[in-house]
Amino acid sequence: MTTRSAFALAILAAMLSSVQGQGAAWSQCGGIGWTGATTCVSGSSTYKIIDYSQCIPGTATTGTGTTTTATTTSTATSPSGTGSLKFVGVNIAGFDFGCGTDGTCVVSQAYPPLSQYGGADGKGQMTHFVNNDGFNMFRLPVGWQYLLNNALGPVNQANLNEYDALVQACLGTGAWCIIDIHNYARWNGAIIGQGGPTNAQFASTWSTIAAKYANTAKVVFGVMNEPHDVPNINTWATSVQAAVTAIRQAGATSQMILLPGNDWTSAGSFVSDGSAAALSTVKNPDGSTTNLIFDVHKYLDSDNSGTHAECTTNNIASAWTPLVQWLRANKRQALNTETGGGNTASCVEFICQQIAYQAQNSDVILGYVGWSAGNFNSSYVLSEVPSGSTDTLLVSSCMSPKAGAQKGSTS
Repeated sequence: MTTRSAFALAILAAMLSSVQGQGAAWSQCGGIGWTGATTCVSGSSTYKIIDYSQCIPGTATTGTGTTTTATTTSTATSPSGTGSLKFVGVNIAGFDFGCGTDGTCVVSQAYPPLSQYGGADGKGQMTHFVNNDGFNMFRLPVGWQYLLNNALGPVNQANLNEYDALVQACLGTGAWCIIDIHNYARWNGAIIGQGGPTNAQFASTWSTIAAKYANTAKVVFGVMNEPHDVPNINTWATSVQAAVTAIRQAGATSQMILLPGNDWTSAGSFVSDGSAAALSTVKNPDGSTTNLIFDVHKYLDSDNSGTHAECTTNNIASAWTPLVQWLRANKRQALNTETGGGNTASCVEFICQQIAYQAQNSDVILGYVGWSAGNFNSSYVLSEVPSGSTDTLLVSSCMSPKAGAQKGSTS
Protein backbone atom coordinates (compact mmCIF):
# COMPACT_ATOMS: atom_id res chain seq x y z
CA MET A 1 0.00 0.00 0.00
CA THR A 2 1.34 3.44 -0.87
CA THR A 3 1.96 6.21 1.64
CA ARG A 4 -0.96 8.12 0.10
CA SER A 5 -3.22 5.10 0.64
CA ALA A 6 -2.19 4.77 4.25
CA PHE A 7 -2.74 8.47 4.77
CA ALA A 8 -6.24 8.25 3.27
CA LEU A 9 -7.20 5.36 5.52
CA ALA A 10 -5.83 7.27 8.49
CA ILE A 11 -8.19 10.09 7.59
CA LEU A 12 -11.06 7.65 7.51
CA ALA A 13 -10.03 6.21 10.85
CA ALA A 14 -10.20 9.65 12.40
CA MET A 15 -13.63 10.23 10.89
CA LEU A 16 -15.01 6.87 11.95
CA SER A 17 -13.23 6.36 15.26
CA SER A 18 -16.51 6.80 17.12
CA VAL A 19 -17.87 3.57 15.68
CA GLN A 20 -18.57 1.14 18.52
CA GLY A 21 -19.76 -2.45 18.79
CA GLN A 22 -20.22 -4.52 15.65
CA GLY A 23 -19.94 -3.29 12.08
CA ALA A 24 -23.12 -3.03 10.03
CA ALA A 25 -23.48 -4.74 6.66
CA TRP A 26 -21.10 -3.25 4.08
CA SER A 27 -19.27 -1.13 6.68
CA GLN A 28 -15.50 -1.13 7.15
CA CYS A 29 -14.27 -3.42 9.94
CA GLY A 30 -10.51 -3.32 9.61
CA GLY A 31 -7.49 -1.86 7.88
CA ILE A 32 -4.44 0.30 8.46
CA GLY A 33 -5.18 2.78 11.23
CA TRP A 34 -8.70 1.45 11.74
CA THR A 35 -9.99 1.94 15.32
CA GLY A 36 -13.68 1.15 14.85
CA ALA A 37 -15.59 -2.11 15.06
CA THR A 38 -13.67 -5.19 13.98
CA THR A 39 -16.50 -7.73 14.16
CA CYS A 40 -19.67 -7.82 12.07
CA VAL A 41 -23.34 -8.00 12.96
CA SER A 42 -25.10 -11.35 12.69
CA GLY A 43 -25.71 -12.23 9.06
CA SER A 44 -22.47 -10.69 7.85
CA SER A 45 -18.89 -11.89 7.77
CA THR A 46 -15.51 -10.27 7.35
CA TYR A 47 -14.14 -9.81 3.82
CA LYS A 48 -10.46 -8.86 3.80
CA ILE A 49 -8.67 -7.53 0.72
CA ILE A 50 -5.02 -6.84 1.40
CA ASP A 51 -5.18 -4.08 4.10
CA TYR A 52 -8.91 -3.31 4.02
CA SER A 53 -11.71 -5.32 5.67
CA GLN A 54 -15.46 -4.96 5.22
CA CYS A 55 -18.61 -6.63 6.59
CA ILE A 56 -20.29 -8.58 3.78
CA PRO A 57 -23.77 -10.13 4.15
CA GLY A 58 -23.83 -13.88 3.66
CA THR A 59 -20.68 -15.89 3.00
CA ALA A 60 -17.54 -13.90 2.29
CA THR A 61 -14.21 -14.82 0.78
CA THR A 62 -10.91 -13.14 1.58
CA GLY A 63 -8.51 -11.91 -1.06
CA THR A 64 -6.35 -14.97 -0.37
CA GLY A 65 -9.18 -17.45 -0.79
CA THR A 66 -10.07 -18.04 2.88
CA THR A 67 -13.81 -18.39 3.51
CA THR A 68 -15.75 -17.43 6.63
CA THR A 69 -19.40 -18.34 7.05
CA ALA A 70 -22.07 -16.04 8.41
CA THR A 71 -24.96 -17.10 10.61
CA THR A 72 -27.50 -16.39 7.87
CA THR A 73 -27.31 -16.43 4.09
CA SER A 74 -29.66 -15.17 1.39
CA THR A 75 -29.25 -16.74 -2.04
CA ALA A 76 -30.56 -13.55 -3.64
CA THR A 77 -27.81 -11.34 -2.20
CA SER A 78 -24.98 -13.69 -1.29
CA PRO A 79 -21.79 -12.75 -3.15
CA SER A 80 -20.97 -15.25 -5.88
CA GLY A 81 -17.89 -13.68 -7.43
CA THR A 82 -14.22 -14.42 -7.05
CA GLY A 83 -13.34 -11.29 -5.10
CA SER A 84 -11.37 -10.10 -8.11
CA LEU A 85 -12.73 -7.90 -10.89
CA LYS A 86 -11.71 -8.64 -14.47
CA PHE A 87 -11.49 -5.01 -15.62
CA VAL A 88 -10.36 -1.91 -13.75
CA GLY A 89 -9.55 1.30 -15.53
CA VAL A 90 -9.82 5.01 -16.22
CA ASN A 91 -11.52 7.22 -18.81
CA ILE A 92 -9.06 9.19 -20.97
CA ALA A 93 -11.15 12.21 -21.97
CA GLY A 94 -10.52 14.87 -24.59
CA PHE A 95 -11.93 13.79 -27.95
CA ASP A 96 -15.37 14.29 -26.37
CA PHE A 97 -14.71 17.88 -25.26
CA GLY A 98 -17.20 20.30 -26.76
CA CYS A 99 -20.09 17.81 -26.55
CA GLY A 100 -23.20 18.63 -24.53
CA THR A 101 -25.83 16.37 -23.01
CA ASP A 102 -28.21 17.34 -25.84
CA GLY A 103 -25.91 15.59 -28.30
CA THR A 104 -24.46 18.76 -29.79
CA CYS A 105 -20.71 18.75 -30.34
CA VAL A 106 -18.50 21.62 -31.44
CA VAL A 107 -15.84 19.78 -33.43
CA SER A 108 -13.27 22.53 -33.00
CA GLN A 109 -13.46 22.12 -29.22
CA ALA A 110 -12.41 18.47 -29.29
CA TYR A 111 -9.08 18.27 -27.48
CA PRO A 112 -7.12 15.12 -28.29
CA PRO A 113 -5.39 13.90 -25.10
CA LEU A 114 -2.12 13.28 -26.92
CA SER A 115 1.01 15.37 -26.73
CA GLN A 116 1.54 15.23 -30.51
CA TYR A 117 -1.76 17.10 -30.92
CA GLY A 118 -1.02 19.67 -28.20
CA GLY A 119 -2.97 17.92 -25.47
CA ALA A 120 -2.04 16.07 -22.31
CA ASP A 121 0.22 13.05 -22.52
CA GLY A 122 -2.56 10.47 -22.59
CA LYS A 123 -0.12 7.80 -23.66
CA GLY A 124 2.06 8.54 -20.65
CA GLN A 125 -0.95 8.55 -18.35
CA MET A 126 -2.11 5.15 -19.57
CA THR A 127 1.41 3.74 -19.28
CA HIS A 128 1.59 5.02 -15.71
CA PHE A 129 -1.82 3.59 -14.80
CA VAL A 130 -0.88 0.17 -16.15
CA ASN A 131 2.63 -0.03 -14.74
CA ASN A 132 2.13 1.74 -11.41
CA ASP A 133 -1.46 0.89 -10.56
CA GLY A 134 -2.31 -2.33 -12.35
CA PHE A 135 -5.17 -0.92 -14.44
CA ASN A 136 -6.06 -2.94 -17.52
CA MET A 137 -8.81 -0.97 -19.28
CA PHE A 138 -9.25 2.53 -20.68
CA ARG A 139 -12.38 4.16 -22.04
CA LEU A 140 -11.73 6.63 -24.86
CA PRO A 141 -14.74 8.94 -25.32
CA VAL A 142 -15.17 10.69 -28.67
CA GLY A 143 -17.86 12.93 -30.15
CA TRP A 144 -19.90 11.48 -33.02
CA GLN A 145 -19.65 14.81 -34.83
CA TYR A 146 -15.89 14.66 -34.50
CA LEU A 147 -15.73 11.28 -36.20
CA LEU A 148 -18.02 12.49 -39.01
CA ASN A 149 -16.53 16.00 -39.15
CA ASN A 150 -19.93 17.50 -38.28
CA ALA A 151 -21.90 16.09 -41.22
CA LEU A 152 -24.12 13.00 -41.06
CA GLY A 153 -22.63 10.62 -43.58
CA PRO A 154 -19.40 8.67 -43.91
CA VAL A 155 -16.77 8.70 -41.17
CA ASN A 156 -14.09 11.31 -41.81
CA GLN A 157 -10.90 9.31 -42.27
CA ALA A 158 -8.54 12.09 -41.18
CA ASN A 159 -10.39 12.55 -37.91
CA LEU A 160 -10.67 8.80 -37.38
CA ASN A 161 -6.92 8.52 -37.89
CA GLU A 162 -6.31 11.12 -35.16
CA TYR A 163 -8.61 9.26 -32.80
CA ASP A 164 -6.92 6.00 -33.75
CA ALA A 165 -3.64 7.41 -32.44
CA LEU A 166 -5.21 7.35 -28.97
CA VAL A 167 -6.60 3.85 -29.52
CA GLN A 168 -3.17 2.60 -30.60
CA ALA A 169 -1.52 4.25 -27.60
CA CYS A 170 -4.02 2.43 -25.40
CA LEU A 171 -3.47 -0.90 -27.12
CA GLY A 172 0.29 -0.40 -26.79
CA THR A 173 -0.06 -0.64 -23.00
CA GLY A 174 -1.62 -4.10 -23.31
CA ALA A 175 -4.93 -2.85 -21.91
CA TRP A 176 -8.47 -3.26 -23.21
CA CYS A 177 -9.65 -0.10 -24.98
CA ILE A 178 -13.29 1.03 -25.10
CA ILE A 179 -14.33 3.08 -28.14
CA ASP A 180 -17.11 5.24 -26.71
CA ILE A 181 -19.31 7.48 -28.88
CA HIS A 182 -20.17 10.18 -26.38
CA ASN A 183 -23.45 11.64 -27.67
CA TYR A 184 -26.26 10.74 -25.26
CA ALA A 185 -28.27 8.89 -27.97
CA ARG A 186 -28.51 12.13 -29.93
CA TRP A 187 -27.21 14.22 -32.80
CA ASN A 188 -27.73 17.95 -32.26
CA GLY A 189 -30.66 17.44 -29.91
CA ALA A 190 -32.54 14.80 -31.92
CA ILE A 191 -32.72 11.20 -30.69
CA ILE A 192 -31.40 8.38 -32.84
CA GLY A 193 -34.24 6.38 -34.36
CA GLN A 194 -36.84 8.59 -32.68
CA GLY A 195 -36.97 11.73 -34.80
CA GLY A 196 -33.22 12.17 -35.23
CA PRO A 197 -30.65 10.26 -37.27
CA THR A 198 -31.86 6.95 -38.61
CA ASN A 199 -30.72 3.63 -37.26
CA ALA A 200 -29.02 3.06 -40.61
CA GLN A 201 -26.96 6.25 -40.22
CA PHE A 202 -25.94 5.25 -36.71
CA ALA A 203 -25.13 1.71 -37.81
CA SER A 204 -23.05 3.01 -40.70
CA THR A 205 -20.68 4.77 -38.31
CA TRP A 206 -20.29 1.63 -36.24
CA SER A 207 -19.74 -0.48 -39.35
CA THR A 208 -16.76 1.66 -40.35
CA ILE A 209 -15.28 1.63 -36.86
CA ALA A 210 -15.79 -2.11 -36.44
CA ALA A 211 -14.20 -2.90 -39.78
CA LYS A 212 -11.10 -0.96 -38.72
CA TYR A 213 -10.73 -2.94 -35.49
CA ALA A 214 -12.28 -6.25 -36.55
CA ASN A 215 -9.08 -8.18 -35.81
CA THR A 216 -8.14 -6.31 -32.62
CA ALA A 217 -9.23 -8.50 -29.72
CA LYS A 218 -8.81 -5.90 -26.97
CA VAL A 219 -10.99 -3.24 -28.57
CA VAL A 220 -14.40 -2.95 -26.89
CA PHE A 221 -17.29 -1.19 -28.64
CA GLY A 222 -19.24 1.20 -26.40
CA VAL A 223 -22.39 1.78 -28.45
CA MET A 224 -23.37 5.13 -26.89
CA ASN A 225 -22.66 7.18 -23.79
CA GLU A 226 -25.55 7.89 -21.42
CA PRO A 227 -28.83 7.89 -23.32
CA HIS A 228 -31.36 9.92 -21.36
CA ASP A 229 -34.98 11.00 -21.65
CA VAL A 230 -35.46 8.52 -24.48
CA PRO A 231 -39.24 8.32 -25.05
CA ASN A 232 -39.43 4.65 -25.99
CA ILE A 233 -36.90 2.24 -24.53
CA ASN A 234 -37.99 -0.59 -26.84
CA THR A 235 -37.42 1.61 -29.89
CA TRP A 236 -34.02 2.50 -28.46
CA ALA A 237 -33.24 -1.21 -28.16
CA THR A 238 -33.92 -1.47 -31.89
CA SER A 239 -31.32 1.25 -32.51
CA VAL A 240 -28.82 -0.60 -30.32
CA GLN A 241 -29.59 -3.79 -32.25
CA ALA A 242 -28.79 -2.00 -35.52
CA ALA A 243 -25.38 -1.02 -34.14
CA VAL A 244 -24.66 -4.53 -32.84
CA THR A 245 -25.62 -6.12 -36.14
CA ALA A 246 -23.43 -3.66 -38.06
CA ILE A 247 -20.45 -4.32 -35.79
CA ARG A 248 -20.71 -8.09 -36.13
CA GLN A 249 -21.33 -8.01 -39.87
CA ALA A 250 -18.26 -5.80 -40.31
CA GLY A 251 -16.14 -8.70 -39.07
CA ALA A 252 -15.83 -7.85 -35.37
CA THR A 253 -17.45 -11.09 -34.34
CA SER A 254 -15.93 -11.77 -30.95
CA GLN A 255 -15.20 -8.49 -29.16
CA MET A 256 -17.31 -7.16 -26.31
CA ILE A 257 -20.09 -4.71 -27.17
CA LEU A 258 -21.50 -2.50 -24.39
CA LEU A 259 -25.28 -1.96 -24.44
CA PRO A 260 -26.47 1.32 -22.82
CA GLY A 261 -29.89 1.90 -21.27
CA ASN A 262 -32.01 4.98 -20.56
CA ASP A 263 -31.74 7.44 -17.63
CA TRP A 264 -28.06 8.19 -18.21
CA THR A 265 -27.54 4.41 -18.23
CA SER A 266 -27.77 4.52 -14.44
CA ALA A 267 -27.15 1.27 -12.56
CA GLY A 268 -29.81 2.37 -10.09
CA SER A 269 -32.63 2.46 -12.63
CA PHE A 270 -31.38 -0.04 -15.20
CA VAL A 271 -33.92 -2.66 -14.15
CA SER A 272 -36.79 -0.44 -12.99
CA ASP A 273 -36.90 1.79 -16.07
CA GLY A 274 -37.17 -1.15 -18.46
CA SER A 275 -33.66 -0.87 -19.91
CA ALA A 276 -32.62 -4.34 -18.78
CA ALA A 277 -35.68 -6.00 -20.27
CA ALA A 278 -35.55 -4.07 -23.54
CA LEU A 279 -31.82 -4.56 -24.11
CA SER A 280 -32.17 -8.27 -23.34
CA THR A 281 -33.80 -8.57 -26.75
CA VAL A 282 -30.60 -7.40 -28.49
CA LYS A 283 -28.79 -10.37 -30.01
CA ASN A 284 -25.80 -11.25 -32.13
CA PRO A 285 -26.62 -12.31 -35.71
CA ASP A 286 -26.40 -15.95 -34.60
CA GLY A 287 -29.06 -15.34 -31.95
CA SER A 288 -26.66 -15.51 -29.00
CA THR A 289 -25.87 -12.83 -26.43
CA THR A 290 -22.19 -13.74 -26.18
CA ASN A 291 -20.05 -10.69 -25.29
CA LEU A 292 -23.08 -8.39 -25.23
CA ILE A 293 -22.48 -6.64 -21.91
CA PHE A 294 -24.77 -4.11 -20.24
CA ASP A 295 -23.18 -0.67 -19.87
CA VAL A 296 -23.99 1.08 -16.56
CA HIS A 297 -22.80 4.18 -14.72
CA LYS A 298 -23.03 5.21 -11.07
CA TYR A 299 -21.70 8.18 -9.17
CA LEU A 300 -21.79 8.55 -5.40
CA ASP A 301 -22.58 12.20 -4.73
CA SER A 302 -25.83 13.61 -3.35
CA ASP A 303 -27.69 13.83 -6.67
CA ASN A 304 -25.85 11.09 -8.61
CA SER A 305 -24.50 13.66 -11.05
CA GLY A 306 -20.76 13.24 -10.56
CA THR A 307 -20.35 16.97 -10.06
CA HIS A 308 -19.63 17.21 -6.32
CA ALA A 309 -16.45 16.53 -4.40
CA GLU A 310 -18.17 14.76 -1.52
CA CYS A 311 -19.73 11.29 -1.69
CA THR A 312 -22.84 10.37 0.28
CA THR A 313 -23.57 6.71 -0.54
CA ASN A 314 -21.94 3.45 -1.56
CA ASN A 315 -24.93 2.69 -3.84
CA ILE A 316 -25.05 -0.91 -2.65
CA ALA A 317 -28.61 -1.17 -1.36
CA SER A 318 -30.17 1.26 -3.83
CA ALA A 319 -28.42 0.27 -7.05
CA TRP A 320 -25.93 -2.57 -7.04
CA THR A 321 -27.87 -5.19 -5.10
CA PRO A 322 -31.02 -4.98 -7.29
CA LEU A 323 -28.90 -4.98 -10.44
CA VAL A 324 -26.77 -7.91 -9.26
CA GLN A 325 -29.88 -9.92 -8.43
CA TRP A 326 -31.37 -9.30 -11.88
CA LEU A 327 -28.13 -10.04 -13.73
CA ARG A 328 -27.56 -13.28 -11.88
CA ALA A 329 -31.16 -14.42 -12.37
CA ASN A 330 -30.97 -13.65 -16.09
CA LYS A 331 -27.42 -14.91 -16.63
CA ARG A 332 -26.13 -11.57 -17.90
CA GLN A 333 -23.20 -9.27 -17.02
CA ALA A 334 -22.58 -5.54 -16.71
CA LEU A 335 -19.58 -3.21 -16.76
CA ASN A 336 -19.52 0.05 -14.80
CA THR A 337 -17.83 2.35 -17.31
CA GLU A 338 -18.23 5.58 -15.34
CA THR A 339 -17.88 6.04 -11.61
CA GLY A 340 -15.86 8.22 -9.34
CA GLY A 341 -15.83 11.06 -6.87
CA GLY A 342 -13.76 13.83 -5.42
CA ASN A 343 -10.39 13.35 -3.80
CA THR A 344 -11.98 13.44 -0.37
CA ALA A 345 -12.23 11.15 2.65
CA SER A 346 -15.96 10.58 2.08
CA CYS A 347 -15.34 9.31 -1.44
CA VAL A 348 -12.49 7.09 -0.29
CA GLU A 349 -14.87 5.55 2.26
CA PHE A 350 -17.84 4.96 -0.02
CA ILE A 351 -16.03 4.07 -3.24
CA CYS A 352 -13.88 1.50 -1.43
CA GLN A 353 -17.14 -0.05 -0.20
CA GLN A 354 -18.69 -0.01 -3.68
CA ILE A 355 -15.62 -1.63 -5.20
CA ALA A 356 -15.48 -4.33 -2.54
CA TYR A 357 -19.13 -5.18 -3.23
CA GLN A 358 -18.55 -5.32 -6.96
CA ALA A 359 -15.55 -7.59 -6.47
CA GLN A 360 -17.63 -9.95 -4.36
CA ASN A 361 -20.12 -10.09 -7.25
CA SER A 362 -17.61 -10.31 -10.07
CA ASP A 363 -19.54 -13.12 -11.71
CA VAL A 364 -21.99 -10.47 -12.96
CA ILE A 365 -20.13 -7.15 -12.46
CA LEU A 366 -17.04 -7.27 -14.66
CA GLY A 367 -15.36 -4.13 -13.37
CA TYR A 368 -15.32 -0.34 -13.29
CA VAL A 369 -13.74 2.54 -15.20
CA GLY A 370 -13.15 5.74 -13.26
CA TRP A 371 -14.00 9.23 -14.46
CA SER A 372 -11.62 10.78 -15.38
CA ALA A 373 -8.10 11.45 -16.62
CA GLY A 374 -6.95 12.64 -20.05
CA ASN A 375 -7.15 16.36 -20.76
CA PHE A 376 -8.86 17.39 -17.54
CA ASN A 377 -7.07 19.97 -15.41
CA SER A 378 -5.89 18.74 -12.02
CA SER A 379 -8.37 21.14 -10.41
CA TYR A 380 -11.33 19.29 -11.97
CA VAL A 381 -13.50 17.97 -9.13
CA LEU A 382 -13.32 14.33 -10.27
CA SER A 383 -9.77 14.46 -11.61
CA GLU A 384 -7.84 11.21 -11.72
CA VAL A 385 -4.97 12.81 -13.64
CA PRO A 386 -1.66 11.78 -12.02
CA SER A 387 0.92 14.38 -11.09
CA GLY A 388 4.04 12.83 -12.52
CA SER A 389 4.26 9.46 -10.81
CA THR A 390 1.93 10.48 -7.97
CA ASP A 391 -1.72 9.45 -8.15
CA THR A 392 -4.68 11.39 -6.83
CA LEU A 393 -5.98 10.47 -3.38
CA LEU A 394 -8.95 8.51 -4.73
CA VAL A 395 -6.90 6.53 -7.23
CA SER A 396 -4.19 5.65 -4.75
CA SER A 397 -6.70 4.80 -2.00
CA CYS A 398 -9.46 2.96 -3.86
CA MET A 399 -9.55 3.00 -7.64
CA SER A 400 -6.15 1.41 -8.22
CA PRO A 401 -6.17 -2.40 -7.95
CA LYS A 402 -2.99 -2.02 -5.88
CA ALA A 403 -4.78 0.19 -3.34
CA GLY A 404 -6.49 -2.73 -1.63
CA ALA A 405 -10.18 -2.01 -2.32
CA GLN A 406 -10.15 -5.12 -4.49
CA LYS A 407 -7.54 -7.51 -5.75
CA GLY A 408 -7.84 -6.93 -9.48
CA SER A 409 -6.61 -8.95 -12.44
CA THR A 410 -4.11 -7.25 -14.72
CA SER A 411 -3.95 -9.97 -17.33
